[in-house]
Amino acid sequence: MYAQVIVDIVHENVARTFTYLVPEGMELVPGWRVAVPFGKRTIEGVVLSLTESCDLPPEKVRSITERLEDYPAILPELLTLATDMAEETHASLAETLRLMLPAQMRGGRVRVKTETVAELAVSPQEAEKAASEQGRSMKRRTLLTLLSDGEIHPVAELALLVKDPLPALRQLEEAGLVRLSEREVLRRPNGALNAPEKADPPLTDEQREALNLMLPPTRRGEGRFLLFGVTGSGKTEVFIRIVRDCLARGKGAIILVPEIALTPQMVDWFMGRFGPVAAVLHSRLSPGERFDEWRRIRRGDARVVIGARSAIFAPLENPGVIIVDEEHETTYLSDRHPRYDARAIAEKRCDREGAALVLASATPSILSFARTRKGSLRLVELPRRVFDRPLPEVELTDMRRELNSGNRSIFSRALRESLMNAVRKGQQAMLLMNHRGYHSFVSCRTCGKAVKCPNCDISMTYHMIGSDGRLHCHYCGAAVPVPTICPDCGSPHIRYFGAGTQRVEEELKAMFPGVGIVRMDVDTTSGKDGHAKLLDIFRSGRAQILVGTQMIAKGLDFPRVTLVGVMAADMSLNLPDYRARERTFQLLTQVAGRAGRGEEPGRVIIQTYKPEDPVIAAAARQDYRAFFEEELARRRASWYPPFSVLTRLLVESPSEDTARRCAEELGRRVEEMLAAHPDWNRRVLTRIVDQPGARYLRGKARWHVLLKLSASPEAERFCAALTDLAREPRSDLAEVWFEYNPVTMM
Repeated sequence: MYAQVIVDIVHENVARTFTYLVPEGMELVPGWRVAVPFGKRTIEGVVLSLTESCDLPPEKVRSITERLEDYPAILPELLTLATDMAEETHASLAETLRLMLPAQMRGGRVRVKTETVAELAVSPQEAEKAASEQGRSMKRRTLLTLLSDGEIHPVAELALLVKDPLPALRQLEEAGLVRLSEREVLRRPNGALNAPEKADPPLTDEQREALNLMLPPTRRGEGRFLLFGVTGSGKTEVFIRIVRDCLARGKGAIILVPEIALTPQMVDWFMGRFGPVAAVLHSRLSPGERFDEWRRIRRGDARVVIGARSAIFAPLENPGVIIVDEEHETTYLSDRHPRYDARAIAEKRCDREGAALVLASATPSILSFARTRKGSLRLVELPRRVFDRPLPEVELTDMRRELNSGNRSIFSRALRESLMNAVRKGQQAMLLMNHRGYHSFVSCRTCGKAVKCPNCDISMTYHMIGSDGRLHCHYCGAAVPVPTICPDCGSPHIRYFGAGTQRVEEELKAMFPGVGIVRMDVDTTSGKDGHAKLLDIFRSGRAQILVGTQMIAKGLDFPRVTLVGVMAADMSLNLPDYRARERTFQLLTQVAGRAGRGEEPGRVIIQTYKPEDPVIAAAARQDYRAFFEEELARRRASWYPPFSVLTRLLVESPSEDTARRCAEELGRRVEEMLAAHPDWNRRVLTRIVDQPGARYLRGKARWHVLLKLSASPEAERFCAALTDLAREPRSDLAEVWFEYNPVTMM
């Protein structure tokens, strides 16, 4: 028997299968991880297929060294998915296969954890007799007495009662009285261990109606739904009831959340209802926790998977439903190679594995809501909050008037007074400032240029860390001292502009001395369980004010929050992206929905310099349909998705000249393709070869060939040709990526 193996090396020279002989007696199926000789070393690989013969001479075929696990690590469905992704993202199969495994599993960097345990090898009566015969050894006598309960005891547990018990246990083992062995210990995430059990709450009429619509198609494995419910309408309870129905039919479920910050809360809800049958997967777990949770899923011990984007690759057999919560979030798109959209992967898994798909949001993406009109998604609505609680009252504060009246603070008078009132009453408040750091940027007052990252064409942010303030790049992580003179014109007139979460936190502490304040951004949540620890402080009431970036804006449920403040509503509105209006509406509506989810009514204060803007006004009314119709009309007039397809060939290179020449060459090739296919050319609305908004990113120069196409079968065929063009081998130092409706045009 011969195996076709893809080796775990990402290089175009080895981006193919290699043939190995399967040793006599070794059981293998596709998806098994193996160690194979490769050149002068032994490396890991994955078996793709098996054959009974090969065309190579016997002396050229080397044998597989060993199986790395006693089970195939990659399911057949995920093996097919990895193969398809390699084709679609012009990545090597070795790269896409890595997505299917915990990173530290490769190279044996994480292993099964075990502990030494002891148990009686004789009956309790025999042990009791043997204990009396131990003479002066009080330690052996005590150990036999402790083990006489017939249970298996970890040696570490016995060590709490008997000092250094292992030598004495070994003596008892030699005497045939005790049996020592190794037992696997599962490393479980903290939230998964501590979640209290919860009873089912009564369903609302809207929840019951939604389930009546969704369960019959879900049981047939053919439902494709958009669950559109206002904030606080109980979408999660609908998820739980669908998952329970799947489990009753012997199927499993995957629930995706967009932010790691939401994972602890979702884990708490699902663990409280499903117990150990639920598992969690996300990047902030320790290597051991991630490995053990992955193995629980692979073995079938866990049938409900909760996690962020990468959890879509969980080795769950026979899923009955895949749920994508807050489906509008861009965090479901991976902008690192290999690029993928977790929502699209979810739909593919559902199609192939006979599962239902549920996309859910209070502010669905324009593209998803438009699909409900075409019929490819079925719209299911939850129009009211549970218990008929009112949506919060929203007030727009014009910061232009605040400035004209002499208020130069980052807090409007209305927000300051509302904060004081909430603190005085013992209520909680959340403040959104969608920019971390202390100041948004540092600029020269003479020439007007902002200090930019040396590796990226992005303004750096000032962070106040103790007394050592530095400028940080939020893209590549570079940190540099604040310049004393302008790098461009040499002027000494350097000034700080804008505010970030650090400054908001500092001013809040000055306003409310002694009041607990929690700041949540990338800087404060980077440690293990960082999100969960901060959210626990706020949930427990040890802090009354939570200030954070967009990670606090969606999904979180705190019944004591009666006030939400938005510090700078216009920040995302002016980004150079056609989706800036959509993202602003979603962010404002979502964060407003955090208020008034308990018994007390909620209030929201949105600080803005453009209260008259239709997007901000619609968000204040929490009127999604009005926003959707207005935004759809705007996109129709300008030929933006869903009425067109935006594509680009993105070029990245350490050399700007190389990136430019490559982009220009691609532009010429595109023109040749269009000249040869007039039916394609008729579908091209605009085309341009240029530099994107961020001309440099992570040390690489960037150019792109940007095209806007009218949506049609001809456009799809043209996109397939562009994909092939991007995949062509290159001799220069440029990398080319094909992007279909890219997550950002920067």
